[in-house]
Amino acid sequence: MAKVYYDQDANLDLLKGKTVAIIGYGIQGRGQGLCLRDSGVNVIVSEVEGTANYQQAKDDGFSPVSAQQAAGLADVIQILTQDHVQAKVYKEDIKQNLKKGKALCFSHGFNIRFKQIKPPKKIDVFMVAPKGPGALVRKMYEEGKGVPCLLAVFQDATGQAKQLGLAYAKAIGGTRAGVIETTFDEETETDLFGEQAVLCGGVSELIKAGFDTLIEAGYQPEIAYFEVLHELKLITDLIQEVGISGMRRRVSNTACYGDLTRGPKIITEKTRRTMAKLLKDIKSGKFAREWIKENENKRPLFNELLEKGDQHKIEEVGKELRKMMPWMKK
Repeated sequence: MAKVYYDQDANLDLLKGKTVAIIGYGIQGRGQGLCLRDSGVNVIVSEVEGTANYQQAKDDGFSPVSAQQAAGLADVIQILTQDHVQAKVYKEDIKQNLKKGKALCFSHGFNIRFKQIKPPKKIDVFMVAPKGPGALVRKMYEEGKGVPCLLAVFQDATGQAKQLGLAYAKAIGGTRAGVIETTFDEETETDLFGEQAVLCGGVSELIKAGFDTLIEAGYQPEIAYFEVLHELKLITDLIQEVGISGMRRRVSNTACYGDLTRGPKIITEKTRRTMAKLLKDIKSGKFAREWIKENENKRPLFNELLEKGDQHKIEEVGKELRKMMPWMKK
């Protein structure tokens, strides 16, 4: 079983007198930055001037600076830009500011795992990865609760990297819920696999395949939409709250029997072999190399496939049906 840490295992005093730089004030950056500040940590924010995130940081009482300035002033540098941007920001703005004893922090291990960022041996490198979006991190913190986090240490130059990571996790509320120890490799590989095989790739293709099957059989697209997409939230909410077994005992017996007997006909041994192949490509770095090259080439395949997905019939139908759902309007 994984090692789990709580409030009593973490010492916020390790962050006293230190400055934490949040590089990238997006959803996760804002959530973590505000929680750190409310925990008494000195926080500086880096964001691109003129952007909505820059203005948001100002509205929140920060005075945003460049990544280079933030890295120079900080003791702990948390990189929260998107994966494909991190290596560029590191090489151009952060690398030259990494003096002995400083720490580099991540909330996803992609750039360390696939060696896009190669930090010097003289600094600590750790990961604190909340298992929820930044808005939820903030909401739970304000309620005196927390979002579970993952903790990993890649490099321990000072002998205190793990303790510093735990202090950081405590400052954003993570130790209230529990912090699970892992590695950069494990976090990165399982995260990518989950996105590709289940959460994004698997689910979206399953939804579209179900929708297409019903349409081709002559059913109305509006009815198909409700049955294969709209009601998915009910099921995923139940699974999140009470697990798969709990979900099965809360849907109709008919639905449960269909699940137990027909589910394995959809997710077959061939599907499982394909999943294993996806994981192999992740572990070998094949997927990472492909994604890095795609970004270097200005994303031709990414943009083509994204546009193709936008044109699927389910998007047209869904856009109209969601107008009937006032609870989805902001």
